[in-house]
Order: sequence, then structure tokens, then C-alpha cells
Amino acid sequence: MSRAHDAGRRRFLKVFGSATGALIVGIPAFADTPDELLGRNLVPLNPYLRIEPDGTTVIGARDPEVGQGIRTAEARILAEELDADWNKVIVVPLDLGVTTVNGEPHWTYGHQMASASTSVPAAWNDLRGVGAAARELLRRAAAERWKTTPASVRTSRGMAIAADGRKLGYGELADAASKLKPATTPPVLKAPPQFVLVGQDAGDVDARDIVTGRQRFAIDEWLGDTLVAVITRCPWPGGKLAQLDDAAVQKMKGVEKVMTIPPPDPARALGTQPLAAGVAVLARDTWTALQALDKLELRWEPGTLPARDDSALAQAAAALLAGDPAKAVRTDGDFAETLKRAPHRFKAEYRVATVAHAELEPPNALVKVDNQHALVVAPVQNPRATLDTVRRLTGLAPDKIEVKLPRAGGGFGRFLETDYVAEAVMLAKAAGKPIKLVWTRSEAFAHDTYRPFSVHQLEACADRKRKLTGWTHRIASTSRLAGREPRARWWLSEMHPDDLPAGLVDNLQYAWYALESALPRGSYRGSSHAVNAFATECFIDEIAHELKIDALKFRLALLGDPRKLSYRGHGGPVLDTGRLAWVLNLAADAIGWNKPHPQGHGFGLACHFTFGGYVAHAVEMSMEGERLVIHNVVCAADLGRVVNPLGARAALVGATLDAFSTALRQRIGVKDGRIAQRGFSDYPLATMAQMPHDVQVILVPSQENPTGAFAMGFPSAAPALANAIFAGTTVRVRQLPIWPELMRLL
Repeated sequence: MSRAHDAGRRRFLKVFGSATGALIVGIPAFADTPDELLGRNLVPLNPYLRIEPDGTTVIGARDPEVGQGIRTAEARILAEELDADWNKVIVVPLDLGVTTVNGEPHWTYGHQMASASTSVPAAWNDLRGVGAAARELLRRAAAERWKTTPASVRTSRGMAIAADGRKLGYGELADAASKLKPATTPPVLKAPPQFVLVGQDAGDVDARDIVTGRQRFAIDEWLGDTLVAVITRCPWPGGKLAQLDDAAVQKMKGVEKVMTIPPPDPARALGTQPLAAGVAVLARDTWTALQALDKLELRWEPGTLPARDDSALAQAAAALLAGDPAKAVRTDGDFAETLKRAPHRFKAEYRVATVAHAELEPPNALVKVDNQHALVVAPVQNPRATLDTVRRLTGLAPDKIEVKLPRAGGGFGRFLETDYVAEAVMLAKAAGKPIKLVWTRSEAFAHDTYRPFSVHQLEACADRKRKLTGWTHRIASTSRLAGREPRARWWLSEMHPDDLPAGLVDNLQYAWYALESALPRGSYRGSSHAVNAFATECFIDEIAHELKIDALKFRLALLGDPRKLSYRGHGGPVLDTGRLAWVLNLAADAIGWNKPHPQGHGFGLACHFTFGGYVAHAVEMSMEGERLVIHNVVCAADLGRVVNPLGARAALVGATLDAFSTALRQRIGVKDGRIAQRGFSDYPLATMAQMPHDVQVILVPSQENPTGAFAMGFPSAAPALANAIFAGTTVRVRQLPIWPELMRLL
């Protein structure tokens, strides 16, 4: 596949008008030849921006919306540079933008993915140029109308304003502007002091539709003559169908077909991962399909590699950790020699359970496919992977595949996969009709792509001045890259070589061990940061306690003087210790860290650098009998320049509460080789009564380029809670989920 279009370097625009006199502006597909870069051979595209004659400004949001607020943020970025009147802005989701060049896909809109908080940084680089270029076209059109120079025309809130005070609305200028050629040089972007929209609160553009019930999600979409498909899948990973009796089902009114999904072939994954063997019922309506599913007489045969629960995985991890690692991720200095001489030594082991995504909207897909065209409407986070899956299953050219991106009811990494899309495409091809595939809640739990299980062994030492001189972190985990990447690369999703305290301790070792599992694994909110931060930040708290040093002072001393450390991978190229120390101080001060604490209340701190963002949490808790009460929570974050503070605060609050819920009680169990959980009744999400009444969010003003926010508030929340629990109870919980272990130890 071609590289993504980089609008940050190549701000060449496609500008055209419409029959109604609208101005339409977009970015052409990525160009690989000098001729294309000079503006020749531009391909047709849909707009990022359309200004109608009545002044309505329609902005296309390119990235999938899964609740992170990206439609609002992207529109604000573009509208800021355009000087649009926000009251006249309409935001619409764009489909996957793709054309075919020499048989291969070329991406019209550049970045189109909801993962790892990358959407806002990418939009900041791309969409500012689109808005600024459109603004300049409108200024030029106004200048021509007034017989003056563009430099004498300013813009504000959807108006062009002459030096003498005359005004023209953008709608009045749209037709003339659409006939102008864009400049061959990048437009001049606004200086930050000129920002009117960026940095100001804005409600979610979909909020009114959501609260009034008018918002359509992927699961709401429908086509005429569509059959509903539901599937029961083999409960054992890698298993297959041994016997099927569907005679009774075939006689049911409204049932059209009973079809089988072939057993998984690891060498040829039809989605982003091998599909589970299954039996599908295709019917005229959902109720009939579900009733028919219950009447199937089935017998399944287990796979060759049985699923193991977390206890069995922990035993396997213990054996692995006694040997050599699969990957020595980082080695600084000589830890073994330093440990021998150290007067202070510390050791601990942490365990993080396998968890499910538990997204509110279960996997579903509406698919229509024939020899000429394919349409997919589904909750997706990676539409390019969706297109690739459809392309492999149909053989269609990229521009013959239409992938629509309706709002999704959550995701958290689950919808980066395309297994459910692959199932729907296979069924639609075989049935010769549009298919609406809907997963049941029990199937969504039984066939999730789970967050990996992991065991963390940490060891550290300090000198006589109580300064850390050595650190070792060894992880055994069920890598989510297993089966997707060569074995030598599995560690990449599990450990980051420059995560702190790397660069702060002279003698340091990071090592990773490959733990085998039959369960499918995938991305989860915060990725490995969400689990590694728990082990690291809790261990730092343990060391501070053993050394009899205040946990805040110990962390600040470890971070040292503000400096920029090299950071490889997503979030880099540098990690600024001063920015991390600042949010840590802010969180501690807001929670009242240095003030007298109420009797029986525990206070905990944690911080982490995630995807370029710096976040710290401070938590105050107490135990009332067997009830954990979270009294106060502070989340301090430096996310660079914040496009929409209201959206960022919402994302950080949501991530904090999600992290608490996940950390307290959530765990996927395995019984008789199959997933035990079948729904929310046996996979307890936190209730409102169990959560804090409020999360105080502090956003650090910053001149740095923006990062995302959706993942950043997750990693440091759980360790801050665990550290607070220790401070309030003297019980050190080293396992996630926290609650069962806390009840055992109290």
C-alpha cells in the first residue's frame, strides 16, 4: 500500500465549485512524482470543507468517532484557520477516502484511524492548511469585488471585512472563490494569539443528537432486502464444528439460510486475525435469527492448544522468568554488580489480568457486495484495514469498496480488528443479498481480542544517600502481536525501551519474555502503558516507603532537573522530565498532599508519559467496612496546546473512571478451556456508587503542538488508586484486579 498523504509538507489543494456556487476545498491523494506534486494529475476527491451560498460551512471529519470527540476537534482546527462562524458550521463524517492508482489504494484524506491518540496531532498538521488556504481564497475574492488588495482584507466569524468596514459573508464570496486558483506556496497560518476557537470550550457536535436519541450508530443502519445474521462460534480457541443438525431451524418461518464459517487457518487470516469457526443463521429479522440460533443442535471439537486461565499463565510465567528473555530490550550499565554493593535492595512482583473491551456497541457490520462494488457500514477504528480485508475477500479494486464511518458506541481498541467485517462479507457473498451481522453480547465476550495477561518482576537498589542506582523490569506477557508479526517483533507491543525510569537510573535492565496463550489478543486503551505503569509506579511507591521518603519528593528527586530525554517510538522524539514533574506537583498540590490528612484516609500518586502526553493522578480514599470510598481524584495533564478543553477534560475524566473500573474488578476467566464470562452480569463494570462523584482535571497551558487525550488519562489512574489503598490500609495490592486481592488481604 502507498504511504499516507502528508499534507503538512505538501499543502497542495484541490479547489472547485458546484452547480449551486459552493466553494469546495480538499487535499489531493498522495503523489509520488514531481508532476503530481506540482498540481498535475490531481484525482477527484470529496471535500474537507464546503461553503454554501447561504453561508453554511460544512466540514468533513475524516477520523472514526468512537466517543473521543474527534469530529469536534477536527472541525475546530479547520474552522479556526478559516475564521468560520462556528454557529454556521455543520460537521459530517467522511467515508474512507481512497482512489485506485495502478491497482493500489491511494489515500485521499491522509490519516483515518482512531488509535493511540494520533488523530488530533495528525489533524493539527493537515487541517490548519486547508482552512488557511480557503480563507485566503475568500480574501482574494473579496479583494477583487472591492477592487483592493487581499492584504487590506481581514476575516472574522465567516465574514470578509474591508479596511473601510464593508463586509461580505463567506456565502456571498463562495462562488467567486471557487473559480480562483490556489496559491502554489503554503498559506500563512495564524499565530497562537490570534486563535478564537482553539483553546476554547466546545460541546460535542453530536451531543444534541445523542441525548435526544437521534444519533445513528453503526448498529442502527439498514438497507432494503437485508438479511439479519447472527453467529454462534466454537467456544474453544482454534476449535471446529464436529456435528450440526439444523433441520428444525430450516423449517422456521423467516429463516433464509444456515451457513457455516470455516475453522480458523492461522496461515490465512480472513480478518486481521483468524476467525473462529461458527454457524450463522440468516433470517428476515433479528428475533427470528436469535430464536433459530437457540434451536440449532451443535457439537464442537476443541482446538489443539487449550485456553489457560490467568493462574496457569502465572505458573508458566514463573518458569519463563527463571530463564533467558526472548528480548533484552535495554541494558544500561551493570545492574548485577551495582546490586552487590547496594545497601538498599528492593524486589516485587506484579500481575495484570486478562481483560475484555466490554464496548457498549457489540461488533456488527452491514455489508452489500456484488461483482462491481462493496459497501461496508460498521463501527471501525481502522478503516484502511477494513478495506484491505474486503479487498482480499472480494478481489475488488480499492475505489470499488465503500467504507462508511458512522459513530461507534465505544471501541477501546476492539474495532481496530476486522474479524466481524470479514464474517459479514463472506455471508453477503454467499447469500447474494445485503447482510446485517450482529454479534450477541455473550459472543462479544467469548470472542474478544483481550488485553494481554502479564507478570512483572521488578528489582531495584539504592545507595547510602537513598538514591536509586539500579533498576530491573522483566515482563512475561501474552503479546498481542503473536500471530500477527514475526516472533522477533512480539516484544514491541509489550515494552517501551525509553519508558521511565530509563535515562534516570545509571544501571538499568528491561527484558521481555514470550508467554504463549490460545486466546486472541489485541489493542486496549493505553496499550502496554496501561499495565506497565501500574507495576512501575506502584514499585516506586514501595521503594519510597521502604526508604522512608515522601512519595512525591522521591519521584521529583528521581526525575531531577528538567531535561529532555531521547524517546524512541510513538510519543517521542523526546520525553521532558520537567513537564512530567510539573503535572505531578499540580496533582499533589490540588489533592492536599502536604496538608494534614483525615484519619483513615489514604493518599496516592502516580504519573506517566503516554503517546506524547504527560499525566499525573492523585487519589484520596478510605475503607468504610468492606466498602471502598474514593473521596477525591485529581488528574493533571500536559497535552500540549489543547484544541477543545471541554473535550479534553471529558476524555481525561472518562479515562480515569474507565481505569478505576477496569482495575477494581474486571477479569476474564477461563473454565474448561473456554471463556467463562457471558455478559455484564458476570463481568462487573463499576457502578456510579462505586466511583468518585467528581474528577478534578487540571490542564497545563502549553505552546507545544497538541497531543490526543483519550488514552492519556488511563495509565496512571490505577497505580495512584493502589498507592492510596496502601496508604489508607497498609495493604499492598500487587495484582489487577485490585478488589479480590484487597478483600483477601484485609
